[in-house]
Amino acid sequence: MGIVRVMIWAALLATALAAPVSAQTYPSKPIRLVVPYPPGGGSDIVARPLAQLVSASIGQQVVIDNRSGAGGNIGMEFVAKAPPDGYTLIWGITAQLAVNPSLYPKLNYDLIRDFAPISLMGIAPYLLVAHPALPVKSVNQLVALARAKPGEVRYGSAGNGSGSHLAGEMLNSLARINTLHIPYKGGAPAMTDLVAGQLQLSYLTYTSTSGFIRSGRLRALGVTTAKRSAALPDLPAISEAVPGYDSAVWYGLLAPAGTPADIIARLNREFLAALKNTEVRQRLMAEAFEPIGGSPEYLGDYMKKEIARWAKLVKETGTKID
Repeated sequence: MGIVRVMIWAALLATALAAPVSAQTYPSKPIRLVVPYPPGGGSDIVARPLAQLVSASIGQQVVIDNRSGAGGNIGMEFVAKAPPDGYTLIWGITAQLAVNPSLYPKLNYDLIRDFAPISLMGIAPYLLVAHPALPVKSVNQLVALARAKPGEVRYGSAGNGSGSHLAGEMLNSLARINTLHIPYKGGAPAMTDLVAGQLQLSYLTYTSTSGFIRSGRLRALGVTTAKRSAALPDLPAISEAVPGYDSAVWYGLLAPAGTPADIIARLNREFLAALKNTEVRQRLMAEAFEPIGGSPEYLGDYMKKEIARWAKLVKETGTKID
């Protein structure tokens, strides 16, 4: 009996000693940050400067791994099945972290069960942009026109179930109008047809539209965030004309479920410190990205609320993927 007790105490002591050693030695190799979109897109542009700062801070490279496809589900599944050791992370946005569970009848992961939240990183708007030939200069005028001519105003999106599609469906639902959805295979072809006048409207990123807005080839009507964007304070929020409208793009950082709490805490500190860097904040604000930050618990609660909110819209509008 005495030998058994000694063995038990030895095992407990070994476990107690192992935990702080793990925390002290992490990270001992590069960290993979999966971005579930192609290089050069909005998610990629925002993630890279933060990854560079964290790399310098922790003494290991944070390597961006672009794994696009299936609305971001390919990258999400890859991270869900990765070892929970803090060396594989996911940089997700609203689509992956709130909408996809309602759009896809079967996912190979569970968003709440299979991931450990690290931090809500920031928020950015889509811009509701119109071709100048459309005789509207505000959201109120657009709503009036769409009510007078139901189904005649066409808006393009990056595809069925995309963020730009749901942004349009939310406006249709809340304003009780019928703008006609035209799905494209990505935002770029939608932009091409919008500039050419084949479409009247679209919901696109600031980065992709700013040059066309400055040149007068497109007209910005509003931002999709609940309030005016700090980066674009002179542009009204759609919610000022349509109360309750909020179709922002928010960004979250997560790890596989089971990642040790001390590693989650370390990653939270490192990425939030990067968000506070003055040069990086200015660079991100220039892309209309507003840094937020917060605890892992805050992101977890935020995701649950957003999952429920988007599930309601998807059900009400009957939105389906391709």
